[in-house]
Amino acid sequence: MAELTTASKTSEKTPPQPEAVLTRRGAQRVRGLHPWIYRSDVQEVHAAAGDLVCVKGPRGRQVGYALYSDASQIALRRFCDRGPRPDLQLWRDRLEAAIAYRQTLEIDADAYRLVHAEADGLPALIVDRYADYLVVQMLAQGVDRRCDEITELLVQLVAPAAILARNDRRVRLLEGLERRIDVLHGEIPSRVRIREGSAHLEVDLRSGQKTGLFLDQRENRAAARNYAHGRLLDCFAYHGAFSLQLASRCDEVIALDISDDAVAAMRHNAEINDVTLDARAVNAFDHLRQLSDRGETFDTIVLDPPAFAKNKAALKGALGGYKEINLRAMKLLRPGGYLVTSSCSYHLSESAFLAVIEAAAADVRAELVLVERRGQSRDHPIRIGMPESRYLKCMILRKLG
Repeated sequence: MAELTTASKTSEKTPPQPEAVLTRRGAQRVRGLHPWIYRSDVQEVHAAAGDLVCVKGPRGRQVGYALYSDASQIALRRFCDRGPRPDLQLWRDRLEAAIAYRQTLEIDADAYRLVHAEADGLPALIVDRYADYLVVQMLAQGVDRRCDEITELLVQLVAPAAILARNDRRVRLLEGLERRIDVLHGEIPSRVRIREGSAHLEVDLRSGQKTGLFLDQRENRAAARNYAHGRLLDCFAYHGAFSLQLASRCDEVIALDISDDAVAAMRHNAEINDVTLDARAVNAFDHLRQLSDRGETFDTIVLDPPAFAKNKAALKGALGGYKEINLRAMKLLRPGGYLVTSSCSYHLSESAFLAVIEAAAADVRAELVLVERRGQSRDHPIRIGMPESRYLKCMILRKLG
């Protein structure tokens, strides 16, 4: 009878943790420190969308942890190396480190990138600061699934007035995620005024390009100011950030953009800064040709076009576009003048970009010297072993007499 009343001990089985096993080539990518592992380099996986998985090599040895996507060709985004399973504290630590790094830069602006995805050890997560507001982009299943936790951490660490999720980029479709814009915390005004150096701009966080402004060119705008003089032509000017930075050094400013909305914003920003600016809603390709036909010349020219090569297949056509605008600009540039020319197309390498510039110069017999070779601002760091994190090329050239 006593034996019948004795409780038997049973042990519940612990569910197996999500895991992925790599092929030999996948393991080589890990050793090469690239944070992305493609689906073709994964031998088997036992996980759900957005899981943090234990990653093992082909012989079963643990090599780290990664965020898993069941839709993207980038199946795994490495989060950390081998060791205990990471928890929310590691996310907090990485965010704190990213914020602390920006503080060391002593940025002369209140709009800058706070988190630059894999380059800050936070895969597929972008956080940009615009004065008292944050704009986030969660570009993969792993971070999208942790939206609430990330939002709460940002509220604790930054105490922003509001947080907006600009999850409207097309890359989310590759992750099986919908494109959407959401207010995650607080209230977002229709426009936010930010400061960059001595210039002030009003930014529409909901519908502006990228997260509202091209923050990656901030340090290049400051550098270009050192050379700007005389008559300035700013092409693909968007909201006029280059024009506003360079205007105090120039006698005349003409800024071009194909978008009527961008030109209206540019004019408004010029008024805020008490800058005289001739903003024109035109196709820059056509207008450069027209200016050349009229015999006009400039002392400073800025070319900051959108990415002409959004993928490898578009590169051939993009080369022609980059050559055309640089060739036209060189014809318009006076001896002793400066050309500030950029490409944000990752698929166009720096060497290929320089080759395009060289070919354009040869065609118009323009003798140029390279004064500065630049890239994205320091708040957009480049991760060694991940060439995709280095995308912006900016060259400052001087035309010889």
